Amino acid sequence: MSRDSQDVFSRIDREQEGYLEELKDYLRIPSISTDPAYDPDVRRCAEFVLEKMRQAGLDARLIQTEGKPLVYGEWLGAEGKPTILFYGHYDVQPADPLEEWRNPPFEPTLENDGKHLVARGATDDKGQSYAHLKAVAALLAERGELPVNVKFIVEGEEESGGEAIETFVRTDDGELLACDGVFISDSSMYSPGQPSLIYGLKGMAYMEVRVDGPNRDLHSGSFGGGVANPGNALAYIVSQLLDPETGKIKIPGFYDAVRPIEDWERKEFASLPFDEEAYKKELGIEEVFGEEGYSTLERVWARPTCDVNGIFGGYGGEGAKTILPAWAGAKVSMRLVPDQDPEDIARKFAEYVESLAPKGVKVTVKSHHGGAPVLVSTDGPIVEAALGALEDVWQKPVRVREGGSIPIVATFSEVLKVPTMLAGFGLSDDRLHSPNEKFDVDNFYGGIRAVVRFLDRLGSIHQ
Repeated sequence: MSRDSQDVFSRIDREQEGYLEELKDYLRIPSISTDPAYDPDVRRCAEFVLEKMRQAGLDARLIQTEGKPLVYGEWLGAEGKPTILFYGHYDVQPADPLEEWRNPPFEPTLENDGKHLVARGATDDKGQSYAHLKAVAALLAERGELPVNVKFIVEGEEESGGEAIETFVRTDDGELLACDGVFISDSSMYSPGQPSLIYGLKGMAYMEVRVDGPNRDLHSGSFGGGVANPGNALAYIVSQLLDPETGKIKIPGFYDAVRPIEDWERKEFASLPFDEEAYKKELGIEEVFGEEGYSTLERVWARPTCDVNGIFGGYGGEGAKTILPAWAGAKVSMRLVPDQDPEDIARKFAEYVESLAPKGVKVTVKSHHGGAPVLVSTDGPIVEAALGALEDVWQKPVRVREGGSIPIVATFSEVLKVPTMLAGFGLSDDRLHSPNEKFDVDNFYGGIRAVVRFLDRLGSIHQ
């Protein structure tokens, strides 16, 4: 029988307002990793996490890298007990478009009668991963010790490729991060009050296409019809990525390595409560769309995708400006499933796009970053402790896949060779990567409690 966590829960109840204020301070730091202009803020954010680890009672330090620093902390005083590694990231997405935010994106604001905390990074991933640290802090403050050993690694490049932590884990060969299990909260619960344990994440191949034409913008009347238009050429290329009728990706060989969805998965997905009409209404769309022959959940969780993330070039201001643009570009992400190889897919994408180039323009394809898809085990005593903890706080979890990518998960699985628990506290309507990103305050506190229960359950198993 696991230890009763009520002593720590009482402390959490007493101090939860302070926890929330700390999270607000964390969210005020604009740690946008993809833009070098924010490098000083990213560094300041790493130092904030470092100080909070030390205040919690961890032995902590910064690990310098060629990119953004990693923040490492540990408490290893539970001799003979398992070690859990908590992972999170302190960097955030850019806040654009700023005009769509109800309040400044880096000034955390309570909305909906105090139920929602709105700010960039609230759920992705500052709020969720900070729950890990506050759980450990509460346990140490209340008892002076932990039921198991813990390590933390918090990175600053998850939103911009994760190269620093990838390099560190492989170079270190898992020595510093050696553990018995990894706990990650960088995803969503299946629905409000319904926790989930994610066993599958998609991989990523992120590409950029640039089409160059004349050496300057041209008058569309004087030169239109005589010079190839990069904007038109780009539109043609983009139109050839996806079949609009079947939803199939047209890149030759794209599906060659795709692992089919198992029959048991299709049955479990179909058994989950999913209201497609409510889904469409919440998103403001008339119809769902995707690869024919698959349900919406199957498409999002277990089938590969190819999506244009942005198109740019030419004139986009108010009113009219009649030009033929000198260049045009697009950013494209492909979410991958087992057993697709990001490098192979990036190569096939580049070859296909280059083959589509109309005469009179030059097409350049750049690969920004990628990550391998991953399936993790949902068996074993450590996973059972996580499942039980989620049920203690909410209800029995469901097993699901996730359409998003957390690149380091595949690396952890390969190098550390231990179970990885993907148990998020966010919700699907948290607007991560969008204006007015939010985190449910009750889920922040619930996440803290769930981590306490997980550590207590795991400690009791290994008495």
